[in-house]
Amino acid sequence: MTGSDPVHGTWEPHPAARWEDAFLSGNGRHGALVFGDPRAERVVVTHHTLVRPGGRDPRPPQLAGELPGLQDRLLAGDTTAAEDFTDGRPLQWVQPFHPAFQVRLGRPEDGGHDYRREVDFATGVVRAACAGWTSRVFVSRADDVIVQHVSGPGLTLDIDLDPRLPGAPAGLGIGHGAVLTPEGALLSLRARYPDSDRACTGVTQITVTGGTTTLVPPGVHLEGARSVLLLTRVQRHTGEVDVVAEGRALRDLPADYDELLDRHAALHRTAYERVTLDLAADPAERALPGSELLKQPRSAALLERLFAAGRYHLLSAAGLFPPRLTGLWTGDWNTAWSGAFTNDANLNLQTASAAAAALPEVTEAHANLVHRQLPDWRDNARAIFGTRGVVAPAHTDGESGHAYHYNREYPLHLWTAGADWLLKPLVDHDETHGTRAPRTAAALAEAALFYEDFLTRTDENGHLVVVPSYSPENRPGNASWGTINAAMDLSAARHALRTAAAYHPGPDADRWNALADRLPPHRVNEDGALAEWAWPGLTDSYDHRHLSHLYGVWPLDEITPYDTPELAAAAHRALELRGAENDSAHGHLHHALIAARLRDADRVAHALGQVLDGDFFHASLMSAHYPGRDVYNADAAHTLPAVLIEMLVQSTPDRLVLLPALPKAYPDGSLRGVRTRFGAELDLTWTREDATVVIRPGRTHRVELRTSSGPESLHLVAGEDHVLTLRAW
Repeated sequence: MTGSDPVHGTWEPHPAARWEDAFLSGNGRHGALVFGDPRAERVVVTHHTLVRPGGRDPRPPQLAGELPGLQDRLLAGDTTAAEDFTDGRPLQWVQPFHPAFQVRLGRPEDGGHDYRREVDFATGVVRAACAGWTSRVFVSRADDVIVQHVSGPGLTLDIDLDPRLPGAPAGLGIGHGAVLTPEGALLSLRARYPDSDRACTGVTQITVTGGTTTLVPPGVHLEGARSVLLLTRVQRHTGEVDVVAEGRALRDLPADYDELLDRHAALHRTAYERVTLDLAADPAERALPGSELLKQPRSAALLERLFAAGRYHLLSAAGLFPPRLTGLWTGDWNTAWSGAFTNDANLNLQTASAAAAALPEVTEAHANLVHRQLPDWRDNARAIFGTRGVVAPAHTDGESGHAYHYNREYPLHLWTAGADWLLKPLVDHDETHGTRAPRTAAALAEAALFYEDFLTRTDENGHLVVVPSYSPENRPGNASWGTINAAMDLSAARHALRTAAAYHPGPDADRWNALADRLPPHRVNEDGALAEWAWPGLTDSYDHRHLSHLYGVWPLDEITPYDTPELAAAAHRALELRGAENDSAHGHLHHALIAARLRDADRVAHALGQVLDGDFFHASLMSAHYPGRDVYNADAAHTLPAVLIEMLVQSTPDRLVLLPALPKAYPDGSLRGVRTRFGAELDLTWTREDATVVIRPGRTHRVELRTSSGPESLHLVAGEDHVLTLRAW
């Protein structure tokens, strides 16, 4: 584990005192936060479906009949016209994500000497041990169960399921169950939400080796056991759950820890080990506990470990759904921003490495969320805009895809770029794998249909106008939030129409390409910066955490230093002028991703430094939203691997860019297993003098190679390795 390969794990010399520091395991459905306390071990159980129902109206607002009037007013110069384009309801948050309960194992006091807790990223096993006690926990991808194994000579343990977690509502209706079984015992806990017919129920099957097992409701007491195996599942439901049947299903699983681990590791390890990063770090620093390594923010060992931890946590959080704002984990019912999937920036940032870092499991989870919500996206388009096609919401709890989270300062229901933004990772996946998924093709066609119906207004030059338009979550300096021709909306409309056309050659493609041709160009403002709003007269507000207007740079390839150098220069100027506002981690790393596309290594290094210097990471190596570990949030943890890949390797279906933005602080290293959008696997090794690249094409193709020496053409043949050596890169 971490002792033999410290890059692919982390460790601490003490148990976690805070749930934020608990080590994490997950399979994309169930999650576990493991404290590792030998005297009072706690494992907090989570599940992607656990959202608390509340009094809200989840319908999209019925505003289509008022849309023409709003468009007239905005085009006539009424800069506040969109402020009353609502149905009058107050701001409604989506259903908040919450933990289920904690599995508690109480043990008599002992010295607890020789203590160590660690997590092995390659297997997902969280291990804690001291003299006379060892605990191992993982969440199985093969069997969808939380597996916990405790061993030691003559174990005395008290085990129960405890719902008393921070923020749990007072009106939570709790019911416990505990029965002895031939194997040991079956514990259950049912929690009914206040004022709701919904509940969540957890079941833990306990298999005991040796000693005696006694019921001590609501739990059990073990004496003299050699080991105990706990298998736990939880589900959210209406009606009743057959606890006996659930227990039987758990008893049907192997009662052997090693067999359960082998089944899981075959899936998890394969995914985790596809891509690795080595920055030639100091071995002594690599061996440090995570909490000590975090005190050395300029250490290459820290960046190596955060890259590995980021891929591990991202993989562990993605399955049924992609990661939430908190990934798959929380120890508190009061999750910030409801622990939602925040679509207008955070979700795509967290999953940004999925294609290049060879985690199709993450893209599949992202696709699951998108496709299950398409009917609601259609409702949004019809209700708000009176169109065919789809409009994605800015926030979702995973259940509803309706746009009902909005108010005057956040008119999120006006955001029309969301469908293209959320479909872009699916397009990247198709390009990487040389496929065109039928579901992605169908969704792209619906995005194009929306623009066919929505883009009906023109300006004095005959260009189509996006009205109303919204740039998350900013406003012009001289107008209200809902306005005209946000740069993100223009980029999204162009990309959606042209990509749908590429997937659907024929008359539809001709029509969609013609529509894209009629959209206006981006505007460069008086500061020489790409304007956030292309409509004349609207001024920029630079100090903001979002960088939505640079969507054309990242993740799109609409604006590049190679194809559109003047626009790239304007985008770079916009990046220079952008403030950090409230120092949100996602803002800094979004900045870094765009800077990497614009070949600005110094700006990448600065943005990374803001996060590494800002005390954003807990001892668990999960991150916070703000500096000083304020507000548990997965944005930094999950986005950082994408930044490190983008500064080393970038690709399009027809281009490979090598070492575009490598900071001087990392002169030696290797990145292995990265995937490109032209279907090749790539290994990159670099030193101060040169770099070597091994390209393993999966299909025959000609691509343009871009390095510091300029462009050249590469002819790649499927199945034939292509080796390049770059001098003075």
